[in-house]
Amino acid sequence: MGKKIPAKIKKSVRFVALETLERVNKGGAYSNLLLNDMMSKAKLSEKDGRLYTELVYGTISRRLLLEFYLQPFIKKAKKVDDWVVTLLCLSLYQLEFLDKVPAHAVLNEAVEIGKNRGNVGIGKFVNGVLRSVQREGLPSISTIKNPLEQLSVEISMPVWLTKTLVEQLGMEETRKLGLSLFEVSHVSARVDTRMVERAEVIATLEEEEGIFARESFVSPYGIVAEKGYLANSRLFQYGLMTIQDESSMLVAPTMQIQKHHKVLDACAAPGGKTTHIATFLDPTFGGEVTALDIHDHKVKLIQDNARRLRVEEAVQAKKMDARTIHENFEPETFDRILVDAPCSGLGLMRRKPDIKYHKKPEDFLQLQKIQLEILESAAPTLKHSGIMTYSTCTITKEENQEVVEQFLAAHPEFEKMDVTVNPQMNEAVSEQQLTLYPQQFMTDGFFICCLRKK
Repeated sequence: MGKKIPAKIKKSVRFVALETLERVNKGGAYSNLLLNDMMSKAKLSEKDGRLYTELVYGTISRRLLLEFYLQPFIKKAKKVDDWVVTLLCLSLYQLEFLDKVPAHAVLNEAVEIGKNRGNVGIGKFVNGVLRSVQREGLPSISTIKNPLEQLSVEISMPVWLTKTLVEQLGMEETRKLGLSLFEVSHVSARVDTRMVERAEVIATLEEEEGIFARESFVSPYGIVAEKGYLANSRLFQYGLMTIQDESSMLVAPTMQIQKHHKVLDACAAPGGKTTHIATFLDPTFGGEVTALDIHDHKVKLIQDNARRLRVEEAVQAKKMDARTIHENFEPETFDRILVDAPCSGLGLMRRKPDIKYHKKPEDFLQLQKIQLEILESAAPTLKHSGIMTYSTCTITKEENQEVVEQFLAAHPEFEKMDVTVNPQMNEAVSEQQLTLYPQQFMTDGFFICCLRKK
């Protein structure tokens, strides 16, 4: 039977953060999915919820750096349990990176957690380590002689992934990318500009709900929250806007959709891009988007989003494996096709920092195979002169440029065409392909390439 931990400790912000970090470290859950569940179970207040979120995301984001800082202070210990290492990393993060949290509060609670979760000896060990850190200061990463390993620790990214990005971007740009991931992610929303102007939405949010937002620089449909929760707003509930990253809002406009088009969204859930596509269509002229997903619950999610955003008449959601499109639709059925392919998701590292620790180099090749299979299956169903847009929320060449190259080599009937974005973003376009890195505009990392069937 497990040790009974006092309720006061068990429901404290730092204890709940420790439990969350343990579950994430074991690979059993993604942080973004756990947060609301853990906050709800612990009944954290809004203020405590904000601190909890900061502690979890901050500690995960800088995990390799914190482990490096900790190493000299625990190396003489015979054995340190994983949860104790996690507790120490959590405490180090607060001491080093959170100015508003008093050091004595961090130490006292860490010791209490150590004592109650473990025993008096662990409490003393935690106290001794943290006091030594305060007394001696943290080691410098300059002691790491290998430049790649030093950068890996500085930006807290596995060596293999750091190496991959350095080969693509160079050392300095990879450093900028990694450091940018430590900054807080902004929540953005796509406004249905058919019904309401962005400026009106921003004014209404501020006047009626105390939510402060600004217009997106990246997308003419986007707003970015500066303060407050957009998903709690009445405008969200009324279906006048939906939560979507700015980079993702770029996809539908690149497809050059006309109101009568038949469109296929091959990998559609949860329906952000589907519902954006639907705003360009008019069902009275035959315009329709067929949205596919392999799971029943995700098909329902697409339908629910289409209803909330009042585009359900233009959306047909179906359960289907995107690799079987050619078996289920006649050749040349669609005017436009979107393949927003399953990917490693490394463009989302700011919002899902644990992704970088869970991925492996071999994942890229397995995903590349699936991505090509979906493109292969979708290609015959596109009409001549139609456009197929390939997009991912990742930043690796293996899943992006290499997939496009391999597809075009096998399909000479397709050619790349220009990706239409606002002129300020032209720096992100190379060889008719858009690659957004997280440090450029503080968005998710993203890739878009438009292919025309000759």
